[in-house]
Amino acid sequence: MKARIEPDKASPAAYQAMIGLEMFVSKSSKLEPSLLELVKMRASQINGCAYCLDMHSKDARAKGESEQRLYALNAWRETPFFTDREQAALAWAEALTLVSVDHVPDAVYERAKQQFSEEELVNLTLAVIAINGWNRIAISFRMVPGEYQPAVRKSEHK
Repeated sequence: MKARIEPDKASPAAYQAMIGLEMFVSKSSKLEPSLLELVKMRASQINGCAYCLDMHSKDARAKGESEQRLYALNAWRETPFFTDREQAALAWAEALTLVSVDHVPDAVYERAKQQFSEEELVNLTLAVIAINGWNRIAISFRMVPGEYQPAVRKSEHK
């Protein structure tokens, strides 16, 4: 399998703009890293993005996420493994990812509003926008899954 093009090389400025959004989400959104990884995984499942599923499952495990929760993520409504806040975030991520289906129902918004401040909800929305954008880049250009490895956390250096 070979990628169609390498978007970071074909248009470095555009790629850097996406990296800028990603950096905001990961560094300044005030959202829990574990919650962000769950949202990234769930949107990537919906979109069928193998590259992002590979990447974010590795990142989630590197940040301490359990195999059990990752395996059950596609059926999160049927499990006791996710907090109310995580469930609200997953419902929000699904509604935004599938925006053309239901246009983000009021019930999903109300649930999210109970768990997130207005600022957090805007930042969560940007996180969903970012992963959907990355999914579309990876799928369109057939980015090859499998080789990505998460960065080593500073606490792992001895």
